[in-house]
Amino acid sequence: MKPFTSALLFSMVLGLLGPAAHAQPPGTQGAGQPIDPIILPPVTVTAQKEPTDVQRLPVSVTVVPIDWLQLGASVSDAGIHSPNTYFSEFTARKLTNPRFRGIGASPANPSITTFMDGVPMLNANASNIELMDVEQVEFVRGPQSALFGRNTLAGLINVASARPSLTRWSGQLAVPVGNYATREVRAGASGPLNERLAFGASIGHSRRDGFTENQLTSNDLDYREATSGKAQLLWTPSARWETRVIFSAERARDGDYALSDLGGLRDSRYLTARDFEGNTDRDILSTTLLTRREGSRLAVSTTTGFVRWKTQDVTDLDYTPLPLVRRDNTEEDSQFTQEVRVASAAAAPVKVGGNVSLAWQAGGFLFSQTYEQLAVNSYSPFVLSPFIDFGVSQTTPDADLDDFGVSLYGQGTFTVHERLDLTAGARFDRERKEALLTTSYSPAIAPTSTLDTDETFSTVSPQFAAAYRLRPTQTLYASAARGFKAGGFNPASPTGSEAYGEEYAWHAEGGLKSVALGGRMRFGAAAFWIDWQDLQLNLPNAQSPGQFYIANVGSASSRGVEFEATARAHANVDLFGSFGYTRARFGNGTASEGTDVSDNSIPNTPDYTATFGAHLSRALTSAATVYGHGEMVFYGAFKYDDRNLAEQDAYSLANFRAGIRGRYLFAEGWIRNAFDTAYVPVAFAFPLAQSGFLGESGRPRTFGITGGVRF
Repeated sequence: MKPFTSALLFSMVLGLLGPAAHAQPPGTQGAGQPIDPIILPPVTVTAQKEPTDVQRLPVSVTVVPIDWLQLGASVSDAGIHSPNTYFSEFTARKLTNPRFRGIGASPANPSITTFMDGVPMLNANASNIELMDVEQVEFVRGPQSALFGRNTLAGLINVASARPSLTRWSGQLAVPVGNYATREVRAGASGPLNERLAFGASIGHSRRDGFTENQLTSNDLDYREATSGKAQLLWTPSARWETRVIFSAERARDGDYALSDLGGLRDSRYLTARDFEGNTDRDILSTTLLTRREGSRLAVSTTTGFVRWKTQDVTDLDYTPLPLVRRDNTEEDSQFTQEVRVASAAAAPVKVGGNVSLAWQAGGFLFSQTYEQLAVNSYSPFVLSPFIDFGVSQTTPDADLDDFGVSLYGQGTFTVHERLDLTAGARFDRERKEALLTTSYSPAIAPTSTLDTDETFSTVSPQFAAAYRLRPTQTLYASAARGFKAGGFNPASPTGSEAYGEEYAWHAEGGLKSVALGGRMRFGAAAFWIDWQDLQLNLPNAQSPGQFYIANVGSASSRGVEFEATARAHANVDLFGSFGYTRARFGNGTASEGTDVSDNSIPNTPDYTATFGAHLSRALTSAATVYGHGEMVFYGAFKYDDRNLAEQDAYSLANFRAGIRGRYLFAEGWIRNAFDTAYVPVAFAFPLAQSGFLGESGRPRTFGITGGVRF
């Protein structure tokens, strides 16, 4: 219990230091209406498509304002505030897999879809990006298939960009520097071009040395360097019409994977030995068009998205000092999405009876996605066979995957006597997948194998909820929903495992949301039960080292509880905390690659998660403010694999930052993993590793300062 005692004392100390800044400045609310500075402002989310007070939603939602995050933070950095949330994160930017309540999957077929301003990232390789010009991040736990369809079986992550200002120009230039030769620069500005047109743009460049040393060369392996940018245009031709165009891009040129034998990492962190040093690159381009017309009775909106990304990994695939096998893996993905939605106007629900009203929404969605992968494994002589005394290149996979889908959805909420909300919704999804999969050798030591196949999937996803307001600030709710993940095809897999089927889960949840202490405290509690069939699991491919594939392994269940709270301990002093417990197990008779895994723990699911912290500031003069933010994060023990052969013990991390803001200048000091905790957040079975597992050490202690100007 010592970590939790430390966290409590830490929060109490921060609470005594002085007033704190919150995401919304004190003394204002919404359109500038004065409020009591010790009352928490309301939190509005868009994760259910319509802007709604988070306290009224019969859904578990964690909202992370950008003020809680360090400059340059990513989506996974925000996830520490969400209970029962864990990111399996490699050094390669593309390999970051979120997991809610024990549910997660492959990046190619995620259980949790990330939405960037309403546009779904159909492949998770492009979802963990820097949060540039972002207002808040919303973590919605529980199936969202009735509104959002495929691949939201566990929930979704909604990233909402900050709107360009129509009233005044503002901007800043920030230059962070730190250990590991961290050097960054970020700049941005936003403001009106005229009374109805606003523009915003940001650009950033970052670089640091690697954490892991190759003992054969003394070089850093996992260095990082990236340039990213974002531009927005907001047009409001009338009070009822609004159009936004958002363009973003990233160019990352990073070092190699820091993978090494798990047993060796336990003894010596950040050390590996290999004969070849590769690289991991990623390029992302995306364009989003948002339109909305708010009428007196109807609201009509459209969301159009184009996303294109490309990655290339060149690595020593045996991860040893011997020149055995290298891999050159290139992936490309292009997606187009279009949604049209109609809803009852927020201020004009349909009157059904004297004390009954109906708020509704309905829409259609279509998408088209093209994915290509070309991976070449180059084997040295005698590696494949003692009789093959020459080098061999194996192309596996050479894959082309095409996916097209359409959906229709609707949802209605009946409100009775302004206290009881009864919600029902459903969505019909249909998609067709085509695959052309080829494996070949050069020289041709074996015949070329080709699979040309297709499959059509369709399903209906229902969702039901009831919410009762015990008082205006207290809501009791219960919900039930069925979520699903589409089936599909693996680019590379063992023979006979090229296709995998759909996964379904029923999810029940009950909870309480409340505002207490005269508006100074907001908290929520929830209990959940999940039962799913034909669970899709991401498994290492024994026939192709370093390649994973998806397989249906059987049934599973998850049970747990969650608690969240935010309190304003003093005028502008915010304390926050969350706790989650999950028990996720495979069902009886479940087998993975022929091995019975019944009642085993589902991998990469900590027994518990917890975060405690504070956000604070104190005015020194009318033009200068000092501030601080700190958090302690706890993860329970978890297994790395479905057979439960290796695990990570419970660990905790501490992050702090403090600074001073003037009218035009600011400076900040920061430290992450302040106590230099040793942990291995991700590992997987690998036959050439001495321990049988490869893993990567978690980020060490990093620290630095940030200085800049703003206007």
